[in-house]
Amino acid sequence: MTDTFDFVVVGGGSGGCAVASRLSEDPATSVALLEAGGRNDNWVVTTPGALVLMVAGKVNNWALETVPQAGLNGRIGYQPRGKGLGGSSAINAMVYIRGHRNDYDQWAGLGNTGWSYADVLPYCMRSEDNADFDGEYHGKGGPLAVNRLRSDNPVQQIFLQAAREAQFRIREDFNAVEQEGLGIYQVTQKNGERWSAARGYIHPHMATRANLKVETDAQATRILFEGKRAVGVEYRQNKELRQLRARREVILSSGAFHTPHLLMLSGIGDGAALAKHGIATAQHLPGVGQNLQDHPDFIFGYTSDNPNFTGISFKGLPRIFRAIGQYRRERRGPMTSNFAECGGFLKTRPDLDVPDIQLHFGMAMVDDHGRKRHLGAGFSCHVCLLRPKSRGTVSLDSADPTRPPRIDPNFFGVSDDLEAMVAGYKTTQRLMDAPALKALQKKDMFTEGVRSDDDIRSVLRARVDTVYHPVGTCKMGNDPAAVVDPKLKVHGLDGLRVVDASIMPTLIGGNTNAPTIMIGEKAADMIKAEIRAN
Repeated sequence: MTDTFDFVVVGGGSGGCAVASRLSEDPATSVALLEAGGRNDNWVVTTPGALVLMVAGKVNNWALETVPQAGLNGRIGYQPRGKGLGGSSAINAMVYIRGHRNDYDQWAGLGNTGWSYADVLPYCMRSEDNADFDGEYHGKGGPLAVNRLRSDNPVQQIFLQAAREAQFRIREDFNAVEQEGLGIYQVTQKNGERWSAARGYIHPHMATRANLKVETDAQATRILFEGKRAVGVEYRQNKELRQLRARREVILSSGAFHTPHLLMLSGIGDGAALAKHGIATAQHLPGVGQNLQDHPDFIFGYTSDNPNFTGISFKGLPRIFRAIGQYRRERRGPMTSNFAECGGFLKTRPDLDVPDIQLHFGMAMVDDHGRKRHLGAGFSCHVCLLRPKSRGTVSLDSADPTRPPRIDPNFFGVSDDLEAMVAGYKTTQRLMDAPALKALQKKDMFTEGVRSDDDIRSVLRARVDTVYHPVGTCKMGNDPAAVVDPKLKVHGLDGLRVVDASIMPTLIGGNTNAPTIMIGEKAADMIKAEIRAN
């Protein structure tokens, strides 16, 4: 079965939803969106508290794993990635952060014209419907709902008190002039419900735009070429192989792992590496799958008797039932929590130009991404390194498109990252030791007895893993290692673009969902400009 569209978008994640929606605003432009997962329009996705059902398991989640990490004592890491419309925006902690202005100015400084902070800010604002902030840094009326939390958790104020006691500044808006400080996060929610990229950009239009075709449970297996031009996509749906043809372009938006995977399966990558799997080279691009960057993350965890924390216990069951009732009536209370309600950005040294660590303060005690459960309630505090020097890879494990790619984040591959995390640990410990938070701690689950720098290095190697921000594997640029140019077109090929987090040349200082939606918005604008010019 073959259908033909102007654009075929592969991957319904944050970037794919945004670019497909914006391109299909023109009734004369036909767009097909292929997504390997489902529609993601049920209560499991829309209820914020249900994220625990998805991140720790395989509900709407690819639940990928890394190769053993030498820097982490040979441990195999876990990489949850969203599967279904909305991609990871349908399973994430919904924190709305754009990154530091210096991150984007650095992209432009690397030769990526049009990607400075001043260039990308209008697209951040266009995407946004911010209920709390306006002015020169925020938008209203966009597809992506952004709100303050409706969890009403009094622990937020205890966190702020601890921040003051530890002499950290308080920051109300992390997406304005300055980023440094601690505070309460805004989230991608509306009326207490998750607002994924699909809910903002795709779900409202599936039944009303005749020019937008959305195919779910459709896993792309290869890009189709005529010479050097991408002309379509082969995909598997209901155990059948099918094809969609693209008159203008194929747009890959499958994320930092699956986009380079599909490129390599289609013969685009390092020719010698492809040949080992019997794949003929369509375009030798050695940068495909290189430059993987991710935020290494460590979690402090404590049990607590405070009744406002979540946990597993018979004593806590009445609170859970009350919370469910309140959510059904009011869309408020604990079920609206994104768990990572508080946090912010800190410098581990005063001489740094920008914050180098980010905290996520969680209203539950988390161990191994929630996969290891403990009785009783508690809380957590993540600390991640924002700009690690280590670079990893995504490569083929097999020529079989149903097999996952080989993922190697190479955490602590550069020793500077471990030392920077030691500093991040100590900075976070200052907050944990502040009287307001110390009073909440019943038992220190992971860092009891950690005193010396060697102790810290040991616990970091034993417990660090991802905070779910992989980027960079199809990096934008004009150097030999780049995969796409600043227009996001794949080097050496026609009719093929990449529109997702894999194009980031460097990792931004913050959560990656909002920046990826911005990439989708900007890509759609560039494509529309080219259509008008022809």
